[in-house]
Amino acid sequence: MKRLRAHLDEVGETYTEHMGHAAGFSWLLLGAACACAVHAVAPFLFVHTASDRVARLQARMARRAPQSAAPRDSVPGGARAGEPLGQHSAL
Repeated sequence: MKRLRAHLDEVGETYTEHMGHAAGFSWLLLGAACACAVHAVAPFLFVHTASDRVARLQARMARRAPQSAAPRDSVPGGARAGEPLGQHSAL
């Protein structure tokens, strides 16, 4: 319970608010994954769908980032929440 409370405090949300945001992110990613699967078979379909959704997700996460973002070294992959993906991403 301490870890849950610590995370909710860190992001400044109630459990219900956090659940809503996380569920929204998961649906966005699920849609992007489905578009990628179709695109793999038919490259002329969903040409920009996955990348557009990932960009939307990143923008949403950046708006939600706490004011005191964690130091870069403490985040797996070296990027902070809200940092553009192309600048510090291993993708």
